[in-house]
Amino acid sequence: MILHDYDFDPKYAKPVAYFSMEFAIHQALKIYSGGLGFLAGSHMRSAYDLRQNMVGVGILWSYGYYDQGRHEDRSLKINFIRKHYYFLKDLGIRATVKIHGQEVHIKAYYLPPDIFSSAPVVLLSTDIPENDFLARTITHKLYDANEETRISQEIVLGIGGVKVLESLKHSVDIYHLNEGHALPLAYELYKRYGTLEELKQHVAFTTHTPEAAGNEEHNLHLLHRFGFFNGLSLEEVRQVTGEQGENFNLTVGALRASKITNAVSKFHGEVANRMWADCEGRSEIISITNAQNRRYWTDKGMQAALDSHEDYELLARKKHLKRQLFNIVADQTGKMFDPDVLTIVWARRFAEYKRPGLLKLDFERFKALIERTEHPIQVIWAGKPYPFDTSAVNLFNELIHISHQFKRMAVLAGYELELSAILKKGSDIWLNTPRVSREASGTSGMSASMNGTLHLSTDDGWHPEFAINGMNAFTIPPIDHSTPTEEQDREDNKNLMDMLEDQIIPLYYDHPEQWTHMMKRAMADVIPKFDSGRMAHEYYELMYK
Repeated sequence: MILHDYDFDPKYAKPVAYFSMEFAIHQALKIYSGGLGFLAGSHMRSAYDLRQNMVGVGILWSYGYYDQGRHEDRSLKINFIRKHYYFLKDLGIRATVKIHGQEVHIKAYYLPPDIFSSAPVVLLSTDIPENDFLARTITHKLYDANEETRISQEIVLGIGGVKVLESLKHSVDIYHLNEGHALPLAYELYKRYGTLEELKQHVAFTTHTPEAAGNEEHNLHLLHRFGFFNGLSLEEVRQVTGEQGENFNLTVGALRASKITNAVSKFHGEVANRMWADCEGRSEIISITNAQNRRYWTDKGMQAALDSHEDYELLARKKHLKRQLFNIVADQTGKMFDPDVLTIVWARRFAEYKRPGLLKLDFERFKALIERTEHPIQVIWAGKPYPFDTSAVNLFNELIHISHQFKRMAVLAGYELELSAILKKGSDIWLNTPRVSREASGTSGMSASMNGTLHLSTDDGWHPEFAINGMNAFTIPPIDHSTPTEEQDREDNKNLMDMLEDQIIPLYYDHPEQWTHMMKRAMADVIPKFDSGRMAHEYYELMYK
């Protein structure tokens, strides 16, 4: 079956299948949780823009990640609501995989390129009548908390994805693993190619994080019993994977099963090479910095004003975008924000190392800042904690509780693609506070910068490749990262508050021409280097050839 409705650019004719557990392609298709999906979505959009011979392979999550609602006390309510997608096409394809000795049936759906202007995506589901209840639940929830379900999801994505593409008679030369979730495909391909060296020529791997949650590990015998290694004997598994211990790390497995691996920023490349220096038999780790799709994320009015060098139009458009955001703030919280007031946004996945609460760490100082009448500020938080991470959910709810005290503080629910775009376009400052070396890339600040929002960040991930402090962004001063984390947090908080009080707030109110210049510089500097067209091109040049 022909999956593409466009002719390929000869530079990108080699057929690639891009396997990802999540894709954030459009608000209407809720099969993503956060940054990994946002990245995959932008990759699919740029593959379409560049006319690349690429197909995405993912899972059609019946309940998505989860929907954010509110309880009566306005705290976070986690809802699992069944989704229906009438714009997807039934490919009429069935495949089977063996999970824990049982046959599980997989149905394939198709997202055509013309629906959302993306590369075609094939989505897999086990939630069909041919399966028993347990098998149907495999593709119910993205990142299910049950370990055995997670393993089953990875088998469906990896082995099931390869089998579906084969049933479609879709030729594939390179299988790209976006994180290690789809690793079982390597053991399906091993049976076809016969040797590990031949297999490696057809597998490329992207590692996204130094965090344990992104470098999944399971008991080797449990994986073997579930069929993760596609019927290989334990002796063969140890021979092929090089793993002689009792536990199996998916990242290590992918490093050893691929011809090349990429980290997702230059700094992450250094971290990843140190992190996996002792991993024998691994592929070379290079750096291809993540990026976001300009066509999707940039406000056309802001770009037109920049291109025409009309500062008045740029500022008027920014104020309009702030009002659009503030309409949502008013609707959700009953608070009326002022478009003339400096507006700071912290919005992304709620994870401990990202430190969503850093701004309020010294609470008395935060209280003084948020209540000041001369040169005031407004602060908005949004994002999705993992639904089964009690501490992350509690922090989200703590921020909601605190926000009831302050008329210029808001916490928004419903953080998905659409709200993310409105926040990035309607803010003045995009606050990013990860502990240094823990954020492999981060991409939200890229799409914020595309819209004249200034990135205020620790010097981690993509930020060092972009930021010229005080010119196109703001960088929180470096600290000694060998000290205890509590001490690092206190020091970063002090430096952040000092910057806001002494540099950023005075600049916004007392030197508006300089602020406008920084906005324009940010918009100009972020493109083309952090447009995903550059990234998608580099994957073909550096990973697929």
